[in-house]
This record gives sequence, C-alpha cells and structure tokens, in this order.
Amino acid sequence: MSKTTKKVLILLVIVALIAIIPLFALKGAEFGGSDDAGSQVVSEIKGTEYTPWFTPVMETWIGGELPGEIESLLFCVQTGIGVGIMAFLMGRFVERNKKEKAKKASEI
Repeated sequence: MSKTTKKVLILLVIVALIAIIPLFALKGAEFGGSDDAGSQVVSEIKGTEYTPWFTPVMETWIGGELPGEIESLLFCVQTGIGVGIMAFLMGRFVERNKKEKAKKASEI
C-alpha cells in the first residue's frame, strides 16, 4: 500500500468514528436547533417582557409559520448550494496544481 492509500484509509476511519461515536455516547439526548435554545434562554432571562426585533422573512411573505417539510427543503437547498461551491473550488485547486506540475515538468 502506498502512503496516500494509508492516509485515505486512516481519514475514512476517523470520519466513520466521528459519525458513529455520538450515536452511542449520547443515548437519550434531545437535539434541537439553536433558535429554540436561544429563545428558551432569552425567555428565562427576560421573562414575558421580551419582544422579538423582527419576524422571519419567509413567515412574513406567506403570512404564517413554514411547514416542517418546506423548512427542511430550504435547508437542503442551502446545503446543496454550499456543497456545490465547495466542490467547484476544490476542483479549481486540483486543476491548478495539475497545470503547475505540467508547467514545471515541461520547463525541465
């Protein structure tokens, strides 16, 4: 096995452990969004006298709360856009390295 193959295998094992260990270590834990946690802390500190500064844009447009499916869809679209940008940039870096290596090889 080459060094690169060993590195890739070690990284894959680390990624798998990062994904699996919390599933077993955090049995019975409740996972919630930061919005919920933040509003709970604010209500503990301020009580009932707190009024939000603004309403969410999407809720203003549709005149109510978003259904869970739509909220999940928007989150997935946002994730897809982010992954697309990251993949594009990584591809650019790989191609740049290939061109630089080819240029150095042709100069020698």
